[in-house]
Amino acid sequence: MITALCVASVGAQAQQHDENERAQLAKALKDTAITLEKALLAAEHEGTPISAKFEVREGKIALSVYAAKGGDRFAEINVDPKTGKISKVEEIKGGGDLAEARNQSESFTRAKLSLRAATERAVKATPGGRAVSVAPNVRGGRPVADVTLLAGNRFKTVTERLD
Repeated sequence: MITALCVASVGAQAQQHDENERAQLAKALKDTAITLEKALLAAEHEGTPISAKFEVREGKIALSVYAAKGGDRFAEINVDPKTGKISKVEEIKGGGDLAEARNQSESFTRAKLSLRAATERAVKATPGGRAVSVAPNVRGGRPVADVTLLAGNRFKTVTERLD
């Protein structure tokens, strides 16, 4: 019984942490004019975008795009969330980031639609919505993009087909 209570408590703490992060992100996004779609477009000059997200890092809004650069090479592209210009490109060389990039790239291999197009479609279908992240996945053998949107103060994730 004690174990179950501890697990429930840890789960509640994790959920509270996620809610705090989302509240910080929603607040920080109010000061950005750049959209996730524009960041994906800017990153196309560095490779094929395989995921993108806004997040709060050290109290500041950040915008990053992972891109495949051919073969088994990947880069993290930091886009200035106020200007939309690329501020930094770093090759992803190891660790969890490389594993994540490989997984995303593998999920994206059969896609016929770009993440930018899928994101644009999700935003268009969500009145007042703004994309905050996009990542590829495979469901039922089909490539899809999971697009997280912020509409008002509510987050929701929609799935767009990439085939």
